[in-house]
Amino acid sequence: MGMAKRITENISWVGKTDWELKMFHGNELSTRRGSSYNAYLLRGASKTVLIDTVWGPYDREFVARLKQEIDLGQIDAVIMQHNESDHSGALVELMRAIPDTPIYCTAKGEAIIRGHYHQDWNFVKVKTGDKLDLGGGESLTFIEAPMLHWPDTMFSYYDGCGGILFSNDGFGQHYASESLFNDEVPEAEMMAEAEKYYANILAPFCPMVTRKVKEILAMNLPIALICPSHGVIWRKDLEKIIEKYILWADAYAENQVTIVYDTMWNSTRLMAEAIARGITSAAHGTAVKLFNAAKEDKNDILTEIFHSRAVIVGSPTINNGYSYAIAGLMEMVRGMKLKKKVGAVFGSYGWSGEAVKQLSALLTEAGITVVDEGIRTLWVPDEAALAACEEYGRGFAGKLQ
Repeated sequence: MGMAKRITENISWVGKTDWELKMFHGNELSTRRGSSYNAYLLRGASKTVLIDTVWGPYDREFVARLKQEIDLGQIDAVIMQHNESDHSGALVELMRAIPDTPIYCTAKGEAIIRGHYHQDWNFVKVKTGDKLDLGGGESLTFIEAPMLHWPDTMFSYYDGCGGILFSNDGFGQHYASESLFNDEVPEAEMMAEAEKYYANILAPFCPMVTRKVKEILAMNLPIALICPSHGVIWRKDLEKIIEKYILWADAYAENQVTIVYDTMWNSTRLMAEAIARGITSAAHGTAVKLFNAAKEDKNDILTEIFHSRAVIVGSPTINNGYSYAIAGLMEMVRGMKLKKKVGAVFGSYGWSGEAVKQLSALLTEAGITVVDEGIRTLWVPDEAALAACEEYGRGFAGKLQ
């Protein structure tokens, strides 16, 4: 049985759904709902093109199943929109069968493919506005989209079938489904994965996202489908995901405070809970969420921070510093390049107590405005110390106005 799923009369999905995928980018990104590596076969009037491939572990499976859909010799061009291994991994196996077939990509794309696979294939470098004539008056137009999320990235616009935007990593989700389309899956699940994907992959490149989305909208192109490289295809209410990208790229924040902490003997946890009580009592309607950085999924925490207007970070002082879990998380927060968020710090200590000051510096380095010096507690907080933490939370809530 072949792997192809029909999208339109002349376009088929020929990718791979990976239900087993639980971590991505090495161990940097959790993908508990799996993912898909979307590749598309477009049959034009005079040219047939393959848009992207799949991750390397599935290369032979991909090529074998593709052969069931089409004689590989009938593929006139391979379009490589982005050449990270999850998109280009099957190229070597594919090109063994069709070594002279042209590969359309950006100049950076060629450099990356050569750097990955060390092959001298038939590269055709393209830039924004270049077209590939498919016959019958239809064509693919290439749109460079550097740093969404690699320097080689491009989109491809097909002017048939009401207009289709092949958006590669843009508008994607790490979300496995046997259904192809957004209106065939639970919307809440899908949108949660779309935001997690944006927060953890595209957030560092918000200015580029804003420019590219506005550029595409200014083209006034009819778009009936958005076909990303991961997750489901958008065919209904496309404006929802487009509007979300515009919002997410513009210093996004909901009315939420995220408190992230690590704790050794529960002293810092008790402080976190007391601060949360104080914020909740003073800022009605503000969502407050607490996460232990050593126990919770780091990417879910990053998504909550992305979602929030404020973040408060706590750690006990350990060896004149802060905890390993907080250190790793804060390095990831720094890389997100967040804008217009405020923050504060707290922590328990025994004899030196440097962590709070150091955490303030980390927040500042991450682009988060630190509103005060934070709060520290010596040893295990007693009732008076916890009351002070609650009062601190109330004071922090007042700074959110």
